[in-house]
Amino acid sequence: MKTKFIALVCTAVLTAATLTVAAAETKTTTPAAVNPAIKDLQALTAKVRAKMKDGKPTETDLADELKEFETLVAKYKANQPDEAAQILMMQASLYSQVLQNETKGKELMEQLKKEFPDSKSVAMLKRQEAAEQTRAGLKVGAAFPDFDEKDTDGKPLSIANYKGKVVLIDFWATWCGPCVKELPSVLAAYEKHHAAGFEIIGISLDSDAQKLEKFVKEKNMTWPQFFDGKGWENKLAQKYGVNSIPATYLLDREGKIIASNLRGEKLETAVAEALAKN
Repeated sequence: MKTKFIALVCTAVLTAATLTVAAAETKTTTPAAVNPAIKDLQALTAKVRAKMKDGKPTETDLADELKEFETLVAKYKANQPDEAAQILMMQASLYSQVLQNETKGKELMEQLKKEFPDSKSVAMLKRQEAAEQTRAGLKVGAAFPDFDEKDTDGKPLSIANYKGKVVLIDFWATWCGPCVKELPSVLAAYEKHHAAGFEIIGISLDSDAQKLEKFVKEKNMTWPQFFDGKGWENKLAQKYGVNSIPATYLLDREGKIIASNLRGEKLETAVAEALAKN
């Protein structure tokens, strides 16, 4: 799994389990069978998925389903506002991402914010918007915003502690196939240049501490790791707007961004060049 986090803003929402994001937000394990709003929404998205199997549907093709979204929002608005907000959010995403009607999608998003300002869906949107602003600022030449945390050994962890070093900030997880595939290149760069001043700070989006500890030990990943067990809701991943992994930022000796998402030999080359500069 490479991409994050808000399945409702892409077509995949219509092929995934309904309200996955809501469940992650609320940490609930309540079965859909006892939640009529979720049950109704699952039935509705099943209808949409069925029509999508034959190709990309039009608004005319989905006229009945689009009307049913409105009906469900009205039905649950008073007694289940979070679920109603989630339904409206999914409808907006359907317009924007599947039907390519961005005007209608934006209109529904504004309706969502206006009618359900305290809902989990709106809170999630606000976090997403803030994350996107943060991510947009992480450009080459910009200082990488610092943090003050503790690593898995309980030791202080911050970028300031590595001033004068070339640092790779690496957002990853043991369950992430592309991360594991890239690990040999990361290890090679570290082994070759660590003595000269190259450091790595791992930020793990794992949720199982024992699995992470075992993996790190087996792979001889001796650099510090930040882990809070929250998966995609990892505190630092949220702070820096990470929505896909692996996500990496290479910082110079002053903590400024040299490059992002370098892979393979490009990473080693960039590290060597950065270390060669005074």
